[in-house]
Amino acid sequence: MRGDGRRADETRPVRIETHVNRYAEGSCIFSMGDTRVHCTASIEENVPRWLRDSGRGWVTAEYRMLPRATDTRTRREGDKLKGRTSEIQRLIGRSLRAAVDLEALGPLQITIDCDVLLADGGTRTASINGGYVALVLALRGLVAANKIDTVPLLHHVCALSVGVVDGQVVADLPYEEDSRAEVDLNLVMTADGALIEVQGTAEGAPFSRAQLTAMVDIGHLGLAGVAEAQRAALA
Repeated sequence: MRGDGRRADETRPVRIETHVNRYAEGSCIFSMGDTRVHCTASIEENVPRWLRDSGRGWVTAEYRMLPRATDTRTRREGDKLKGRTSEIQRLIGRSLRAAVDLEALGPLQITIDCDVLLADGGTRTASINGGYVALVLALRGLVAANKIDTVPLLHHVCALSVGVVDGQVVADLPYEEDSRAEVDLNLVMTADGALIEVQGTAEGAPFSRAQLTAMVDIGHLGLAGVAEAQRAALA
């Protein structure tokens, strides 16, 4: 049993509230334990310069943490982002682009904005999970508005943090575990188990291939519950 009473393979409770932003084409608040992220999807009828005249669309993301999302206030970031913020939003963008047929989307750009309201570990994976829900809602709106024929989804995308804490492989780390983990790994997969991205770091001693396999396996199990919560929110 862990500090919060969960088994090693047990995730925190997932809660998803959709349509929380009256102006955004898709929106939700995704909560996993005490981590809460406000996610919106905004559609623009233009694409980056390098995609003009290609007929293809684009999905990108921005990520920020509100000043009191943590136990002490952090300064707001301006145009010059911290390295961590920039890396996280690139991860979110890559992960959600994997969900969409960009050819079928056409010359439209969808921007996923993820704003962390409360941080207790796993903010980047929560952003991917909530971003996916907001993205699907926005794509459905395009179909309802007769701007595209069908929802151009290729994959159901979900994500989970896993790691090694006190020598044990565990799923869905809160901050108390994440801050002292020997290995920190973020896993992005499709709902049917295909890997999109594995982002892992040894915080101290190197970890073994057996530990890597164990982390992917326990993450795959945990992601089943996340995917089911996403489906329920989108039903």
